[in-house]
Amino acid sequence: MIALSLAEIASVVGGQTYDIPDPSVQITGPVVRDSREVEPGSLFVAFVGERVDGHDFAAQVVEEGAAAVLASRPVGVPAIIVDDVQAALGALARHVVERLGTTLVALTGSAGKTSTKDLIAQVLRRKAPTVFTPGSLNNEIGLPLTALSATEETKFLVLEMGARGIGHIRYLADLTPPKIGLVLNVGTAHIGEFGGREQIAQAKGELVEALPEGGAAILNADDPLVRAMASRTKARVILFGESGEADVRAENVRLTESGQPAFRLHTPSGASDVTMRLYGEHHVSNALAAAAVAHELGMSADEIAVALSEAGSLSRWRMEVTERPDGVTVVNDAYNANPESMRAALRALAAMGGASRARGGRTWAVLGKMAELGDEALAEHDAVGRLAVRLNVSKLVAVGGREASWLQLGAYNEGSWGEESVHVSDAQAAVDLLRNELRPGDVVLVKASRSVGLEWVAQALLEGAEGEVAAR
Repeated sequence: MIALSLAEIASVVGGQTYDIPDPSVQITGPVVRDSREVEPGSLFVAFVGERVDGHDFAAQVVEEGAAAVLASRPVGVPAIIVDDVQAALGALARHVVERLGTTLVALTGSAGKTSTKDLIAQVLRRKAPTVFTPGSLNNEIGLPLTALSATEETKFLVLEMGARGIGHIRYLADLTPPKIGLVLNVGTAHIGEFGGREQIAQAKGELVEALPEGGAAILNADDPLVRAMASRTKARVILFGESGEADVRAENVRLTESGQPAFRLHTPSGASDVTMRLYGEHHVSNALAAAAVAHELGMSADEIAVALSEAGSLSRWRMEVTERPDGVTVVNDAYNANPESMRAALRALAAMGGASRARGGRTWAVLGKMAELGDEALAEHDAVGRLAVRLNVSKLVAVGGREASWLQLGAYNEGSWGEESVHVSDAQAAVDLLRNELRPGDVVLVKASRSVGLEWVAQALLEGAEGEVAAR
């Protein structure tokens, strides 16, 4: 964060200083909410959670070097006391962003936000210092913490924005006003909470409504609900996609033998070829979105193509591909799941399976529950199970309770022999099955909603340690 005195921060957030001998002392370290991340000169933000109260760590963090605590009550050490810690954190973030004058890029969408954000960051940091959301810290706490990590050297600030209801993105955009707003897609993630895709589109479109007249709205030309958002913004509209009408588009899209996408990138300033290191055709749309942002910020087609071709995965458990010494490939995509990302991952698995079959290998889809689908849950799980069979996935292993049984039933009804799928009770049972069945050349995809915790299946398969899942 830029250096600010405790007195300045108290003024910005409307707080009172307590137990601070010298209000001119500056925060020179990061703003953190996790006591384990405290460094000398930090500002520690004390949130009250369901199980942990950050105020209880106040003395510890000051002893470890924190300059002060942002808190809702006196804690016996240097502190700035406010009525609402979350609101104060947001006010501080907005103040810092406005002081810096950095170019702020915000993005949202139902699927692919984190992968696209990582691509944008990897492309832009070739041009200038770039700060971006770590992982998926895209809510009312993670977003301001990321913004506060920017410094005077930061040229680009790339922020992922999530939403669980109408008004959420409007709130985030008010904390950190974007100049460039990107909407990837409108899918069915969280449809149980929103009530329908139209409501999801209403929420996602709040981002383009927040853009200034001199800003840029970057919209997916291939998604009708996103494209329609052009009427909701006063900013200039840039379209990306495979549509011929897109300003930034892909032609000759194909997958390599290993399942990595390649295409010809077209921008208003030229064209260039891209072969990505990431896996799955769904990354083409993500790459085009990143390319549209980079073009808007002055990068050439050749510069963008090189950056996209060299970009990797920066966030854990998102199509992480690891080959074991025995020739089994494990694809850990277990961070989260919704119908769109499930279909994309299965298609990527099918593409990777082409090379594995040539070596006598098989494809395995280890899938679990997709959360927050509401009344659509049964139909969507059934459809994913059926798709696994249509894509000739060798075996679907459905893990867990009711939703997993729907996955397995869909595959069973779609299959010819009833051998295309199996339902197991939990992650340990899945690991036990796979350890007995896997052979060299096999490719295993592991994917489910975050709450299921299937990442431990992938980890156990890679570590090969008996009882690893149960121990976790």
